Amino acid sequence: MATASSEASFERVVLPHLDAAYNLARWLMRDSEAAEDVLQEAMVRALTYFGSFKGVNPRAWLLQIVRNQAYSSLALNRGVETVPLAEESDEPAAAELVSCEDSPEVALLRSRESRRVRALVAALPVELRETLVLREFEECSYKEIAEATQTPIGTVMSRLWRARQLLAQAAAAEGLP
Repeated sequence: MATASSEASFERVVLPHLDAAYNLARWLMRDSEAAEDVLQEAMVRALTYFGSFKGVNPRAWLLQIVRNQAYSSLALNRGVETVPLAEESDEPAAAELVSCEDSPEVALLRSRESRRVRALVAALPVELRETLVLREFEECSYKEIAEATQTPIGTVMSRLWRARQLLAQAAAAEGLP
């Protein structure tokens, strides 16, 4: 059973990395609801095993738990198809369009371009996608990525290079700058 001081320590050490954990889960699962489920299970696991945490790098430790939970969920749900309850619109939400600097037309174009790039990233193989997301979106160091993915730094670097190359090729094929 967790004590009040260990819960406070958990909140202080682990919870600041909750957004990064959700972002990784979202990119790995490709579905926000599945990502929320993965994140919830990962946080329960993190709280359960927080006593064994050595205190070296809480961000990498949490991201490793999220990654493992996402892969477990993907393996468990292999072949299961889900059907959304409501059709998602191709048009961006109004909040995405609001900007003091841009005209509505420019904001719409930027939003569409951003969605196209995100779709290209989502199409990458999972081991390349997770490395790219951790480096470019979460700004993790090579060492943190190596810890989170349990791979050597050289593998992290080569995956990142391959992900960037594939992304550049796909963007060129799509006509993106």
